[in-house]
Amino acid sequence: MLNFLNALIQLTSTTMAWRCTGKSNKELISNMATAGIFKSDQVANVDRANYVRHATHFAFSKIHPHPEANLIPEQSGMPQQSARRTWSVPLQSQLPIPLTPPPSQHAYATEHLLPYLRPGARVLDVGSGSGYLCAVLHHLVGPTGKVVGIEHIPELVDWSVDNLKKDGLGKALEDGSIVVVAGDGRKGPYDAIHVGAAAPTLPNELVEQLACPGRMFIPVGTYSQYIQHVDKDANGKVTHKEVMGVSYVPLTDQEKQRGV
Repeated sequence: MLNFLNALIQLTSTTMAWRCTGKSNKELISNMATAGIFKSDQVANVDRANYVRHATHFAFSKIHPHPEANLIPEQSGMPQQSARRTWSVPLQSQLPIPLTPPPSQHAYATEHLLPYLRPGARVLDVGSGSGYLCAVLHHLVGPTGKVVGIEHIPELVDWSVDNLKKDGLGKALEDGSIVVVAGDGRKGPYDAIHVGAAAPTLPNELVEQLACPGRMFIPVGTYSQYIQHVDKDANGKVTHKEVMGVSYVPLTDQEKQRGV
């Protein structure tokens, strides 16, 4: 019975996200706002078209396209049929790009971290991928804040930096208010930490990087996964709260992601 309920929670969470589709960036944002997925304007100010690969960069596979794959803005110049495939297929090159998370996933994460994303805050994005969420977080913490994105594959770092420059954030990269590195997420503390893949158990190393106060948004679990808020108060006391069932890709190492 418990397994059934866990599966139902995950299905409900996923289904809610699938309904938030759109044939343009404007329509997508409007639908997500109507569904209550996000409230902050800054989430709407970053165009995802700058953070996806054009279909010609992909070797199309037979796996099913992501249900939110029709969300790539029409103004990106990418045909909608081809755009659907950019969410779910590997690059023709050796770049081991992960699945691009659906927009609702990033919007949920941002809203849950919002109380800690004040101007001047320090934020860590573990598994920063395309750089999209780094851009959103930068707009929230402003030029006096700092957003650190980490990936363990240098090619992904280079790709995300190119995307951020394409999105007009070259100055933020130059002045260090956005940093994307290949490595680990030390050099805290961080007011907010986002983890973009599921950890089998809560990583204490990241909890230690939280500021006092601070919050981490992290999916935890293997088959049954939940988003956890890990909050650290001003005195350093840590509390955990499960907020919703989800289905994320697992955290992995460089060799496994490359298929070595």
